[in-house]
Amino acid sequence: MSLTIHELRKRSSSYLPGSAACPGCGATIAFRIASRVLGPNTVYVIPACCSSIIQSPYPRSAFSAPILNFAFAAAAAAASGVYRAYKFQGKDVNVVVWAGDGGTVDIGIQALSGAAERGEDIIYICYDNEAYMNTGIQRSGATPWGAVTKTTPTGKREMPKDMPMIVAAHGVPYVATASVGYPFDLANKLEKAKKIRGFKYIHILSPCPPGWDFPVEKTAELGKLAVDTYFWPLYEIENGKLRITVKPRKRPIKDFLAMQERFKSLKDEDIEELERRITEKWNFLLQLEGLEKIF
Repeated sequence: MSLTIHELRKRSSSYLPGSAACPGCGATIAFRIASRVLGPNTVYVIPACCSSIIQSPYPRSAFSAPILNFAFAAAAAAASGVYRAYKFQGKDVNVVVWAGDGGTVDIGIQALSGAAERGEDIIYICYDNEAYMNTGIQRSGATPWGAVTKTTPTGKREMPKDMPMIVAAHGVPYVATASVGYPFDLANKLEKAKKIRGFKYIHILSPCPPGWDFPVEKTAELGKLAVDTYFWPLYEIENGKLRITVKPRKRPIKDFLAMQERFKSLKDEDIEELERRITEKWNFLLQLEGLEKIF
């Protein structure tokens, strides 16, 4: 049964007032939702990322949940140890990696892959703001084609890694994409993930006002537009079977790009090329949805 707004409001969030987050931060929206769904019986392992700062400087914290802050490269390995320690004590606890794209698709991919291959009973959540935002907006392996960052001043010319599919290729029981623009899709995927045994992976699009250069009040709108323009398809892969969870309203990719200064270098022919690439990916997902099993 799907979660409703009333059910979510009954649950308390582990996110407290007074954090060090930027106004309009997509990661904090995602964490509010995640902590409500996952509940108080949850431990978070956080590698170096924006959330390391959002927690607020010691001795204060904006997160009321137990947290292990860990090295950039080793969050999934640390979470594996935390889970096994609780299991040894006979305690059933949600162990969650809460990591950015840099610590997931780049620096932390080796530990993630190892944990997935071993089938560790953890939930790995990547909140993807599509660059190394905490260190000054440098491009990452998740930065989209055409986006301007401090290290790609004329726009990135490589497509981002398809991290959900990379994880799904490990044969794990559950992989999903999500966006802060569709909060109940995200909430229901988290609710499902916490009930599944084994390695679970959720990849959340997390719009970043300073990094993407858009007005702070537009975060949720951009998160929704990303889906409705096919830029960010929402799907889940459960036991190898892919299902598209939100059928987008077909909006021109220009509607999404025009709200962000990071795509200001794109020419008309670039926008056409990006439209072609995302349409190609969408059609590929439709083909995969028709298969009994993709991995």
